[in-house]
Amino acid sequence: MVNLVNLESVSKSYGVRPLLDGVSLGVAAGDRIGVVGLNGGGKTTLLEVLSGAEEPDTGRVSHSRDLQMAVVTQRTELPEGATVRNAVLDPHGFTAEHEWAADPKVRSVLTGLGMSRLGLDTPVGDFSGGERRRVALAAALVRDLDVLVLDEPTNHLDVEGVRWLADHLLSRRCALIIVTHDRWFLDTVCNRTWEVTDGRVEQYEGGYADWIYARAERARLAQQAEEKRQNLARKELAWLQRGAKARTSKPKFRIEAAEALISDVPPPRDTVELVSFAKRRLGKTVVELENVDLSIDDRTLLQDVTWRIGPGDRIGVVGVNGSGKTTLLRLLAGEREPDSGRRIEGKTVRLAHLTQELHDLPGHWRVLEAVEDVAKHVVLGKHELSASQLAERFGFGKGRQWTPVEDLSGGERRRLQLARLLMSEPNVLVLDEPTNDLDIDTLQQLEDLLDTWPGTLVVVSHDRYLVERVCDTVVALFGDGGVTHLPGGIEEYLQRRHSLLNSSEQRLGKQAEQNGKPSGAAAAADSRQGGLSGSEQRAARKELSRLERQLDKLGKREDELHEKLAEAATEPERLQTLNTELQTLQDEKDGIETRWLELAGQLG
Repeated sequence: MVNLVNLESVSKSYGVRPLLDGVSLGVAAGDRIGVVGLNGGGKTTLLEVLSGAEEPDTGRVSHSRDLQMAVVTQRTELPEGATVRNAVLDPHGFTAEHEWAADPKVRSVLTGLGMSRLGLDTPVGDFSGGERRRVALAAALVRDLDVLVLDEPTNHLDVEGVRWLADHLLSRRCALIIVTHDRWFLDTVCNRTWEVTDGRVEQYEGGYADWIYARAERARLAQQAEEKRQNLARKELAWLQRGAKARTSKPKFRIEAAEALISDVPPPRDTVELVSFAKRRLGKTVVELENVDLSIDDRTLLQDVTWRIGPGDRIGVVGVNGSGKTTLLRLLAGEREPDSGRRIEGKTVRLAHLTQELHDLPGHWRVLEAVEDVAKHVVLGKHELSASQLAERFGFGKGRQWTPVEDLSGGERRRLQLARLLMSEPNVLVLDEPTNDLDIDTLQQLEDLLDTWPGTLVVVSHDRYLVERVCDTVVALFGDGGVTHLPGGIEEYLQRRHSLLNSSEQRLGKQAEQNGKPSGAAAAADSRQGGLSGSEQRAARKELSRLERQLDKLGKREDELHEKLAEAATEPERLQTLNTELQTLQDEKDGIETRWLELAGQLG
């Protein structure tokens, strides 16, 4: 079979550091390739060279004749002054609504990525970075392609959106090359894996599970004595062996040798022992909500909710973007008061809350100083670690620990935030999207720590793999004012969401037929708009655009305040003033987000 794309002895360096060194690869029709590796290891560079966006220093890149390729990177570029319609539909000649509405693929993409909620006539210049990424992804997915190249496509998608994207990509016939840290997505979509490491690209058959087996086997055959990496691979393999069958495809490697590595590994988590230990540390009461009501503007998030979180509970929280997960975590953490009812916290609780915002630290501090500022030693489960050892677990090697904080990337600052959080020895962890900006090796380190962490854990994450591994219970926010327990986990959540959407469309479709409205695609379109009249839809879209512009402005102002807070670290009075302004801004932002969610729900 002739390859669509070939790389022959390709090298690429930035400064003195070689990111690609003599790499030779081929991409054939039907390949679905997942690209993994450490942050900064050359994954994005590989995509840029392969797609022709960057020229290699040496070697050759060739594409087959008349190759149709689309590339969606983290550096999103959209036409200046364009609307969603201009960016997504106009390049394909869809001048009238009935033209694209008659194309099932286009309808699926617009619905699956929420383009109708954004508004087809909304200028993309008003969008946030995440919204612009979704528009760029939609513009690529509506095309007929030979090769599709995606860099972190699951960022800014909720669990449901990730599932839709996986199903959509599996239904396409084009070759795929995907950089992502979402392990469930890798295992579901990809049939090959490329690992970018030390300037080389190691190739494996299969998805994430197969790559883990192969990497452990490679380590065994090479007799590599790097004990930390082998222990992580062993723990990961033990989890894969005990997980759902759907998580592992059929490895094409000698897995017997790899399985020998885990024959003496204990279960990933001794739940009974950890709960017993947690009770000794926490007592009977941890965090409880009694008859709690919580509203944001005119929308009810919780209505008469009683929820008791006990010692050793490990809970994953899921819901669509904007459903109120972050607000719920703020309530649990005691950072927001309920409208009515009570929040009760145990006397021995030491709660730590990881937010999605990065906390600014003095730029001149070294990484190790920032960790030791909290504590010099920490006991996690049965293990005592020094600040340096914990920093190393989060990807800061001995040399990197002396890097000034101001020189760290966003992902590295996120890792430092996690390390500082754990150094405080909390017994209750509330984590909001802890996997953002983490590469797979760091994710394994984090999961290894959380797996044996003897406390209470509440996690909001779109990373399905992490939730399924470290949590024993999953709850969901469906917008009905309750917190719904899901015995079947995330799979049950996706099934319920699918049923809710189907029943809603059927109910509204019948109502439309009774009122004499058109059936078929037009009726489905009407039903998705929640029964609003044309003028009401236009007014709602206009208000959505206005709210999104406000959110963008507030986001920029929030970034400015964080910078000023860092500058005012030695000025207590100014620091207090800025902090009050930031809190007010965040409350205003919460209110606008709630109104946006209400309008988006009306528009479908």
